[in-house]
Amino acid sequence: MTRLALTGAAGNVGRVLLDAFREEDALDVIPFTHSAHDDMDATRLDVTDPDDVAEKLGAFDVVVHLAGASSPDADWETVSETNVQGTKHVLDAAVENGIDRVVFASSNHAVGTYNAAGDDPETVTLGAQETVPGDAPTAPDSFYGVSKAACENLTRYYAHRHDLEVVNLRIGWYMTENALREATGDDVDPGRDRFARAMWLSARDCADVHRKAATVDLPESPVTVNAVSRNDERFLTVTEAMRLLDYRPRDNAAETLDG
Repeated sequence: MTRLALTGAAGNVGRVLLDAFREEDALDVIPFTHSAHDDMDATRLDVTDPDDVAEKLGAFDVVVHLAGASSPDADWETVSETNVQGTKHVLDAAVENGIDRVVFASSNHAVGTYNAAGDDPETVTLGAQETVPGDAPTAPDSFYGVSKAACENLTRYYAHRHDLEVVNLRIGWYMTENALREATGDDVDPGRDRFARAMWLSARDCADVHRKAATVDLPESPVTVNAVSRNDERFLTVTEAMRLLDYRPRDNAAETLDG
């Protein structure tokens, strides 16, 4: 059985993964959260404390690292301490404790300047879009995006220096179907509507791509891929995730909104 540590388990993505992973007989999942939550039995973990991380992330095979500041509006002090330093602490713990693989939750904002419309990191240009492959050079759209790009370089360094298996998932925009409907439509800015339709990651696709990232045999390391659903209007490609992780997205924003 694969023993898996899930940091940031109380976040929106973390809760989806916790439910999905616990349905897998081959996974023994231990959730970690920054603070206590009445509805979740989890271990407290402060990723900014290297000793706490090294102590608690022991005896695991895989770490799925979601913990960190998640807003594109976050300031530099927050993302540099929580995202960059926190991720380094997780990677150090992985090396120290002999963990085989780290799945890092990167973001579409690490490549958000491609097709960006102005200064809003959640609005894109209308019309034809530039295709952005899963391993495209980083082009961050915010300090948050800069932190994710920096963390991708950290994971690559640890993969090469310490022979650590690494998967960087450039996650789109996880939303429930109801949230997707609220983020789109005639009363929404067209550039933001376009962004939501392009970036949507459904719950089951979110669970599937993370499950595959944590468990499949990797043909190479590090692996960096986009994690979005099979949306008609996507410009982040999923070809690399399909080839390297056997990811098979099933949901489509256009079909969901028309249904």
